[in-house]
Amino acid sequence: MFNLRVYGILTNEKRQVLVSDELIRGSYYTKFPGGALEFGEGTRDCLKREFMEEMNLEVKVTAHIYTTDFFQMSAFTPDQQIISIYYFVQPLEAIRVPLRSKPFDFDERQMKIYEQAGETETFRFINWDDFSEQSVTLPIDKVVAGIVKSGRGPALNLRFNI
Repeated sequence: MFNLRVYGILTNEKRQVLVSDELIRGSYYTKFPGGALEFGEGTRDCLKREFMEEMNLEVKVTAHIYTTDFFQMSAFTPDQQIISIYYFVQPLEAIRVPLRSKPFDFDERQMKIYEQAGETETFRFINWDDFSEQSVTLPIDKVVAGIVKSGRGPALNLRFNI
């Protein structure tokens, strides 16, 4: 069985990269914002929906960066193979969710969500000079972080929203 995921790389004029710090079933993950493709939607529509659900943020999906080209088993469901698709995104409005300055800085409201749902998330920017493959947790995200950081791939001149 396949699990299709779609993620967005959002950068800002300060040369920073947006990441999501998540607490899921007792484990901590730093990843790019995004999530599961739902039946009946395209990948770009999925990414727009995910940013709206997670950040209440309308985004424009721009250049495709990468689609998984190796086998990756799901960390949560071992009988599923993960296929992830990554795009650059640009915010169409100001980010209104609280942005944290340190990893996994969950507030009281977010911890209540965790207690009820078994997962919660918060967002922060990582400075370009500090951003690397080690900045993210998931194996496919590490590949994409390397691509973005190195400047390889199509349309990487869209990297910074300036």
